[in-house]
Amino acid sequence: MNTGSTQVDETLARYSDLLFGTAITVYVVAMVLFLAALAGARARKLAPAAQLVTSGGATVAVDDRAPGRIDGPAPRRPKGSRLAAMAYPVVFVGLIAHIASIVLRGLATDRAPWGNMYEFISLTCAACVVAGVVVLRKPEHRPLLSFVLLPVALLMFIGGRWLYTQAAPVVPALKSYWLAVHVSIISISSGVLLVSGVASLLYLVKVRWGSTETDADDDATDPLTGKGLFAGTRRIVAHIPNADALDRLAYKCVVFGFPLFGLGVICGAIWAEAAWGRFWGWDPKETVSFIAWVIYAAYLHARATAGWRNNAAAWINVAGFVTLLFNLFAINLVVSGLHSYAGL
Repeated sequence: MNTGSTQVDETLARYSDLLFGTAITVYVVAMVLFLAALAGARARKLAPAAQLVTSGGATVAVDDRAPGRIDGPAPRRPKGSRLAAMAYPVVFVGLIAHIASIVLRGLATDRAPWGNMYEFISLTCAACVVAGVVVLRKPEHRPLLSFVLLPVALLMFIGGRWLYTQAAPVVPALKSYWLAVHVSIISISSGVLLVSGVASLLYLVKVRWGSTETDADDDATDPLTGKGLFAGTRRIVAHIPNADALDRLAYKCVVFGFPLFGLGVICGAIWAEAAWGRFWGWDPKETVSFIAWVIYAAYLHARATAGWRNNAAAWINVAGFVTLLFNLFAINLVVSGLHSYAGL
């Protein structure tokens, strides 16, 4: 395929598309495994003073109140932990396929592979998964990746199904080295901030419905009363990490992503001056970016203000999350502006 003087490698473009679809499939598999890990989580129940020791090459439970007494084999590893351990490397398989898809797209077109909405969604989702893997790397936090992979898989499906664009050179307005700088910074920061939004949403869910730790085993479904109909959901909420941990995760993501997002806006302003002769023109994309930046600044201020650190700050972060999603995707598709060329 020839467009102007640029030759597009159709073979690499086709492999890129295949890897994109593979990444979505693998992400969904990992998401289901992580959700099953949360739903199947069990608390370890040992005697109050029991400890795990090694005796004769085997791990056993010993009661401190009777030194030397061996109660029997150590309990099996909980099912939830085994499923989470299986799911974590699956995420990396999907991430490798995802990154390979982006790289091949760039090689096929000989340009930065984020020149349209399909490619931009792919890059932002990859940044979101990387941020999630890093932030939620502790074993007790890994099942939360299911809630990160849910919007990622959904956005990638939308991008591949309705926003897909054939590999081709970018329009003249995007033929600038600022494409690689500005868009990559915005995508990476947005991916990190999306993880923060998911953490705040889970925080609010935990505060609202996770205050009572209910053992789902005692909640068997009664065909007459319907009791236990939502036992799986209640079990998932019960085994989400505590609200304070979720609040800290959200805050750490914003602390990293907020200044990076601001840098991306500044780079965009510099590019706008070079391309359009002005740094800022209140284009719809610029306006909503500024609103998102103000909301995240308000979140950081709320987190540092007594009386606002909990639910109020979390709601502000969720507002930033919604604004960011609207700015990243909807603004290019539903509002006409100078950034509309990056749409379909």
